[in-house]
Amino acid sequence: MDRLIAFLRKNRELFLGISDALMVCVSYFLAYFLRMDFGKVVTAETLNPVVNTMVWVLLINMIFLLLFKVNQTLWQYISVDEVIRVVVAIACANGLWLLLVFLISIPGYPRSVPIIAAMILVLLMLGVRVLYRIYRRNQMQSVKKHRAVIIGAGSAGALALRDITLSSRYDSKVIGFIDDSPVKKGKIISGAEVLGSTDDLENVREKYNVDRAYIAIKSISKENLKIIVEKCRNANLATKIVSFEMVDSDKGITQVRDVSIDDLLGRGEIKLDNSGIRSYLNGKTIMVTGGGGSIGSELVRQILHFHPKRIVLVDIYENCMYDVQQEVKIDTSHGLYPSDIEMVCLIGSIRDKARIDEIMEKYHPSVVFHAAAHKHVPLVEGSPEEAIKNNVFGTNNVIRSCIEHGVERFVQISTDKAVNPTNVMGATKRMCEILVQGYRNNGVTKLCAVRFGNVLGSHGSVIPLFKEQIEKGGPVTVTDPNIIRYFMTIPEAAQLVLQAGMYAQSGEIFVLDMGTPVKIADLAENMIRLSGFIPNVDIAIEYTGLRPGEKMYEELNLDREKQTKTENDLIFVNEPSDFTEADIQKKLGILKNVLDTHGDYRETMLNVIK
Repeated sequence: MDRLIAFLRKNRELFLGISDALMVCVSYFLAYFLRMDFGKVVTAETLNPVVNTMVWVLLINMIFLLLFKVNQTLWQYISVDEVIRVVVAIACANGLWLLLVFLISIPGYPRSVPIIAAMILVLLMLGVRVLYRIYRRNQMQSVKKHRAVIIGAGSAGALALRDITLSSRYDSKVIGFIDDSPVKKGKIISGAEVLGSTDDLENVREKYNVDRAYIAIKSISKENLKIIVEKCRNANLATKIVSFEMVDSDKGITQVRDVSIDDLLGRGEIKLDNSGIRSYLNGKTIMVTGGGGSIGSELVRQILHFHPKRIVLVDIYENCMYDVQQEVKIDTSHGLYPSDIEMVCLIGSIRDKARIDEIMEKYHPSVVFHAAAHKHVPLVEGSPEEAIKNNVFGTNNVIRSCIEHGVERFVQISTDKAVNPTNVMGATKRMCEILVQGYRNNGVTKLCAVRFGNVLGSHGSVIPLFKEQIEKGGPVTVTDPNIIRYFMTIPEAAQLVLQAGMYAQSGEIFVLDMGTPVKIADLAENMIRLSGFIPNVDIAIEYTGLRPGEKMYEELNLDREKQTKTENDLIFVNEPSDFTEADIQKKLGILKNVLDTHGDYRETMLNVIK
């Protein structure tokens, strides 16, 4: 049986052609039988004209079926388009044969036979296809383990129903629709009933034993998506989002993704001054240090849209940078980025000023985005001297090289951990801000720093950690039940960094609006529920205590900083503190001495930024 199925699949169009030829013959003989008073007046003599011309009937019908590509469509996806194609092909073929019958005047050939046969053939061909679709649907549904509802009973929901029902990619049987329009309740769409609104999700789950939900609403706002996901979460439904960015008219929806925490915490569309950003990036050579990291790589993606002449990535870790390079090459080949942008990936450490000078001298960047840094708080606490060498002295190398080589603009990536720091990493990043302010009157390079909180999904953030812990069955580890953090998505952060860079003049510290802080414990619970589990029932949450140098909450501003809003509502600017180049040289001298003498790195670092 398996061999027969494999043979039929391999020779699909031949088999379908033979099937269609048989249906043409059956339809004509059945039409003749009906025309001759249900066979009462059939004789060998009256049957001969139909038999003798059958070769021509078959030839004409098969030619038109080929011309209209009737058998190139997968039967399991038959829709209105395929129905029209079958009907038109049959109408054209048998209309032509009817015309020939009139013109040739075949003796004894009933002229009504082609008309009756065409109607029978339409019923036969569509009937076979519909029956096959029902068979395939029932076969697939019988092996699917999960029961699901589709939220959104519109055209998008209908497309999602077709794809989920007929595709083996989804292990869900759709029970019905959920829609907040009271007019649609109880209506049948593509064979599935609208069972209620999103407020009825818990009742629907209990009544129909549903465990999954697919959100299929085009152009849904971020706020409405959050509300629906929250209702799904409360109903303990594993939730997925149907993406409509890649829709194939023959095969339906091609992408269904899990609800990510970005959907719940992201702020949606950000309004940017694209013309202003383009004015300082377009046609220029742009350099990104730490170009293989989370923020650095996203900066590269965003910068490419503004069509620079060249983009130079510098990173000490070649693996991530290589991944970014290959990603950009593939996306460029697909037309996502302009093909004439030169991309240069260089291995180098910001600790090595000679290497940075060499790169500056060769490529002459106009703008430098400085994202290279050691950023993991607990790891830096264990190796504070390395963070001082890299974050502080490395940044100093890059700033000095920018000034010496006439770079127009330097943008430092900072963090909320630089505000009133209690750990070495935060202290080193605060020192980087002080460097930006101390060198601000250099007369060559416009300097600024951009300060923001945690970014979702970045290397070492809690999101990938929680996801991995959930996949392994838990427990999910949280340091403290009351710890809170600000969050922003990586694309949001990168876009606002580009916008803030446009405002750079003289040592400003730009602070991004991070929205409302989030309790990490709530974040853990949300991720567990989005995965279809119940917190502390299916997946345990364990509290492990604060790590070395970790704060209960982060701040975005120092008490003494005066903050004003920029033209962008999500970007604020802090007036530069009154640091001079002499001040920073003194601070750097203290830090160099502690490195040389292997003194108390942590205490010295925290004192030097005061």
